[in-house]
Amino acid sequence: MIEKIIHKNKLFALIVSGNYRNKKGITFFTPNNATQQFGYMKHKKGHIIKPHRHLKRTTKIFTTTEVILLLKGILRVDFYNQKKKYLFSKILKKKSIILLVHGGHGFKVIKDVEMIEVKQGPFNISKDKVKFNEIDEKKIKIKKN
Repeated sequence: MIEKIIHKNKLFALIVSGNYRNKKGITFFTPNNATQQFGYMKHKKGHIIKPHRHLKRTTKIFTTTEVILLLKGILRVDFYNQKKKYLFSKILKKKSIILLVHGGHGFKVIKDVEMIEVKQGPFNISKDKVKFNEIDEKKIKIKKN
């Protein structure tokens, strides 16, 4: 399953559940103009992906996006708007992947996690991230699909 998290016509996140499968070939979940790209590939034994290299080019990136692959456990993702106002939360289970695009986000580990994070670099803590207080646990709203 693929779920788009949209708030006020902006893509906040794209979630691909751990049980997503496609019959064959390549499926990209992101549009060609997204600054972070990810997709799913399934090929039979012996399939060849032609050797290639990527060309040097200049790209403007206005915000850092993140991809998180949840290898193990359960993770709650809390979504916030640009003004740091809490919106809602989603639960991710093992093998899910999420692309975080707009707005703010925080996490709470529900069951011990192992995860991989991928984002654009280079990372500069003073220019790339603003931390703020998390939502009171009593106000958490889990958004269903």
